[in-house]
Amino acid sequence: MNYFVEGIQGSGKSTLVKLLSEKYPDHEVLEEGDYSPFELAWCAYMKREDYQAALERYPSLCGQIEEKAHPEDDHIVVCYTKIHTDDHDFYKYMEQYEIYNNRVPFERFKEIILKRYGNWDGAPVISECSLFQNIVEDMILFRDMSDEDIIDFYKDIRSVIENKKLYIVYLMAGPDDIRKNLMTARKERVDDKGNEVWFSMLCDYFDNCPHAKRNNLKGEDGLVKHWIHRQELELRICEELFSGQYLALPSKAYGEIKW
Repeated sequence: MNYFVEGIQGSGKSTLVKLLSEKYPDHEVLEEGDYSPFELAWCAYMKREDYQAALERYPSLCGQIEEKAHPEDDHIVVCYTKIHTDDHDFYKYMEQYEIYNNRVPFERFKEIILKRYGNWDGAPVISECSLFQNIVEDMILFRDMSDEDIIDFYKDIRSVIENKKLYIVYLMAGPDDIRKNLMTARKERVDDKGNEVWFSMLCDYFDNCPHAKRNNLKGEDGLVKHWIHRQELELRICEELFSGQYLALPSKAYGEIKW
């Protein structure tokens, strides 16, 4: 069985992944930024010539880049956020090769995702944020797609993985919990001077996306409203397309469950 741990940011996914990995030590654990057969968050999806250009541009990082590079047909997947350097230009440079945030045309975006899910061999994994978060955020925030169009997209995903054994564990959070989790993350993710660097970057990312602009969503209130909508949509996808293959649990309230 493959376990997909999903839910809004701050709902306790990482902790649940740890619990599941202790229960099923034979499963590979995949977190955001790891090389995954289906998820490309925090990874560069590069043509071979672009990969070679990156090696030439950053010769001092060649060893690390090659270590984190994974060939896929005519592309190279580079887990660039796993590379350690003080050269922040490197991360900006590699970020342009991510597929999310409307960086590639929709049909190409769909082709990449369906091909990778289709090529997945079904080897047992425990995966965090691989099925919903980054794909749904891309389609809501940057492509401004309707719920129905997003569900149609997931019908195609469902069709290419229908023979794989999978189970979704979705961590639900009420509106008050979503806001509280956001506030907790704001306080925890600060720099050495106490500045809310993470929250500032998150707001800049969110406030300037097409969906937020069109709907006049900003800051903490806008994020909470968006995440409430996203959670409702993801749970609807679970019920309509993965009925019998998912479990919805209260956020951070799963400690007594006998896995």
